[in-house]
Amino acid sequence: MPISFFMVFILHLIGGKKSDMIELPVLGEEKVKKPTWLKVKLPTGESYRKVRKLVDEYKLHTICESGNCPNMGECWGAGTATFMILGNICTRSCSFCAVATGRANTYDLDEPRRVSEAIKLMSVKHAVITSVNRDELPDKGATVWAETIRLVKLESPATTMETLIPDFLSKWDLLYQVIDEKPEVVSHNMETVKRLYRKVRPQAKYERSLQQIKLTKERGLRTKSGVMLGLGETENEVLEIMDHLLENGCDVLTLGQYLQPTKMHLNVDEFITPEQFLFYKTAGLEKGFNYVESGPLVRSSYHAEKHI
Repeated sequence: MPISFFMVFILHLIGGKKSDMIELPVLGEEKVKKPTWLKVKLPTGESYRKVRKLVDEYKLHTICESGNCPNMGECWGAGTATFMILGNICTRSCSFCAVATGRANTYDLDEPRRVSEAIKLMSVKHAVITSVNRDELPDKGATVWAETIRLVKLESPATTMETLIPDFLSKWDLLYQVIDEKPEVVSHNMETVKRLYRKVRPQAKYERSLQQIKLTKERGLRTKSGVMLGLGETENEVLEIMDHLLENGCDVLTLGQYLQPTKMHLNVDEFITPEQFLFYKTAGLEKGFNYVESGPLVRSSYHAEKHI
């Protein structure tokens, strides 16, 4: 039967029995002690091996691996993953992100075909695709983005799609080139509150990301964004970014715990409790979001099939 296809973000786990659990490490010098609720299943089973084989055979990148996701065992064990197009090296150097940064390779023009074939082979009901930033390219990667969406729709017309896209450096004609292919959900992550942008996302702009969401909504598409917590933001700042997102037409919000991928990345300032995540979910729904996914291990497209 068809399976859903959703995204996840922070630790590559290998091996283990189905019943095994592992506590997520926070590398580097910890400012606060890890709570007991940060536990995930180890990857295992036939579905996990099938996804692993497809990813290797088609020479694909997944954010599950490149982003060191804590939910990789759960998702791959269920036969799901999230494709990351335009390579696995990002031209930006966000201080929270585990994806490699540096000088990226040239276009792989065959990548859209391989991604669409893999999605077809998996018979997925809902596909999630993301990408690195390719700021050095004249089209910022928009051509590959648009072709990937077209081919997935051509090869798997019954499959719905979420695209987690960059800001295209305010080149809004490139944004339209991508979103005019009409994916069912267009996601763009704010990642953190306004005050922390320079520290967390030094090459991004808070207002530019909000503008991207606004323009996408004006095009008639379902919009989505994600925010990490535990970086030093206040409760009022979280509620404020909710208001800003709603003012700019955001439909779906995800909230999750930031986890430090290596000692070279930002420290965790605070581990947000499950009770606080529930408070934020309730507040978001009361403010007017259509859907809010909020919890310690939630990542941008965790349970993305529900966000349609």
